[in-house]
Amino acid sequence: MPSFVNPTRMELSRQKRRLQTARKGHKLLKDKQDEMARQFMILIRRNRQLRMQVEGKLSDAVSRFSVAQSVMGEEQVQQAFLIPVTQIGISTASKNIMGVEVPTLKQEQEGNGSIDLPYGFAYTSGLLDRAVMEMAELYPLLIELAECEKACDMLAAELERTRRRVNALEHIMIPETQSNIRMISMKLEENERSSIVRLMKVKQMLAQRQNAAN
Repeated sequence: MPSFVNPTRMELSRQKRRLQTARKGHKLLKDKQDEMARQFMILIRRNRQLRMQVEGKLSDAVSRFSVAQSVMGEEQVQQAFLIPVTQIGISTASKNIMGVEVPTLKQEQEGNGSIDLPYGFAYTSGLLDRAVMEMAELYPLLIELAECEKACDMLAAELERTRRRVNALEHIMIPETQSNIRMISMKLEENERSSIVRLMKVKQMLAQRQNAAN
């Protein structure tokens, strides 16, 4: 439904400029939406791959750890992990994906990056060694998975906001502005026709008076 506007030529020019701007904005937002959707699908596929890898490796590590615990005993396993030998941290930064600042995570580890076991080999099971090694290998994948899932969440939210803006322009603002332009144009044409009719009547009256005077 058209909004109330003054049917003047100045308002008509303003509505035409508004329509032109809305169409340009719609095109830019639509292009952004399409590219963002493409980037989102890439991240979704990568997230699925990472999740499958993490779940598979985690299942194997937990299984080996459970078997090692049953062989060694729960108390001996707890003693093996009393003293940590490696400290691992995470540094954060950000990167821009289609105007969205998503966080990036990077593993920071002391030493040369090799995996050190926190116990000796005399009284431990090889299954425990393998479980620890697999968990250490799993850590970078967990970081990447967290980074990917957060990026997916943020892109999904921005994609939804962009979709609402595109729909608002496409279904509300542009049709409303076009309707205003049609209404103003019709009103101006009607006024112009009325002015022509009045001028013709005035001219006719003047001609009649002139003929009567003669």
